[in-house]
Parts: sequence; structure tokens; C-alpha cells
Amino acid sequence: MTDPLPPPERKASYVREMFSRIARHYDLMNRLMTFGRDRVWRRYAVEQAIPASSHKGQAGRILDVATGTGELALEVLRQHSDLQVVGLDFVPEMLAQAQQKAVDAGTAVDLLAGDALRIPFTDGTFDAIVTGFALRNVTNIPAAFSEMARVTRSGGRIACLEIAKPRLPLFCHLYAFYFFRLVPLLGGWIAGQRLAYTYLPHSLTTFLTPDEIATVMGQAGWHDVSYRRLMLGTVVLHVGVREL
Repeated sequence: MTDPLPPPERKASYVREMFSRIARHYDLMNRLMTFGRDRVWRRYAVEQAIPASSHKGQAGRILDVATGTGELALEVLRQHSDLQVVGLDFVPEMLAQAQQKAVDAGTAVDLLAGDALRIPFTDGTFDAIVTGFALRNVTNIPAAFSEMARVTRSGGRIACLEIAKPRLPLFCHLYAFYFFRLVPLLGGWIAGQRLAYTYLPHSLTTFLTPDEIATVMGQAGWHDVSYRRLMLGTVVLHVGVREL
């Protein structure tokens, strides 16, 4: 079998092209692959990024990095309709899906084409950062966390969702069969993109562990970093606070 992971020098263009192809079916595939739990994880991520005790009805600016179809950005507005939310992504087709969803929901999200490694905002622009399932697709994880820290004000929070390898021995085998065998078949059937849904599970094979991500975050300017495993350890939410 051909290696489904592109060489490092082609990763950015590969990822952009891949997500452009699956944009229309992205949300449906997420519902199916996660048995509908992805919405719960996003709700929890927003709660951790913007605690009710810290919001107190004051308007602020929130950045959703690699917003994709806008699920996290729209979840922010469902919980805090007075906030200003910006969604950043480098795939126009995904942003088009996010724009249509925002229109359908009657909400205002500022959607912007841009790269997580070169966020087009000045230092300290945002009060909080949310990002979901993006790290495996960037070419430089430390640089991405550094950029997110740069555009966040001192004391601002980050909530970062990602997938992870489970730790329970028996479940590891079941998870591997599902993620590496069944998900590509599902992607081929639903989205007509079996190769894309072969890349997505394989992107986990060399991915950082939750502890390694926490270390990178600390080195990039985030402190009080912690994480919680969800869904039997297959999803992890990292949270942190921008250094003062």
C-alpha cells in the first residue's frame, strides 16, 4: 500500500487539496465517525475556553483557528451571543461551508482565509482561542502554538481539541480496526474520498502524545496547561492560559 502520508514539504498543499474535496461531506462524516459526540466535545471546549465566571457579559474577541466548517465558532456564539468571533482557515471550500451555516443560523462570524502559522492579526488581539482537530494537519506544531499565544492577550485562554491514541489495551485493538479499516470505507462510501479518510487516521501514527503537546504549549507561551481525555481516551482537550 502506498504511504497515505505526504512528505513534509508537500504536507500543506496536500492538506489544503484534501479538505477542499471533503468539505461538503465533512460535518456528516464527523457525526458518523464520532457517533454524534463531536458536538459535545466542542461544547465542552468552549466552556473551558470561556468560563462563565470570566465572561460576565462583557464583549470580547474569540479566534477559532482552523475553523473548517465553523462548528467551534458557531458553538461559541450559541453559548455567548454577544462575543465577536473570527474563524480562520486556509481552505476556501471549508470557509464557504462555514459561511452558509452562519447565514442559515442567522449569526455573524467573521471568516478569514489564513494560515495558522502566520495568523494575520497583531499581538494580543484576542481574549481566547479555540481550535479543533487541526494540529495533525499543520507543518509546525510549536510555531502554531506560538502564533496563537502571540495574538492572545495576557491571561487569555486556549482550548485545543485533538484525537489521541487510547491507552486501554483491549480497546486499542478495537479502535485501530475501526479507525484504520472502517473509517476509510465509510469515507469512500459517504464522501467518495477513501484516500482522504485513510490519511486522517494515519496522521495519528506519528502524532504527539498529550503529554508532549502539553510540553510544547508550555514552551510556546502558555502556562497552567492541563488536559482531559474524552471518549475512552481517543479525544483530548488541552487548556492553557496566556502568560502574563
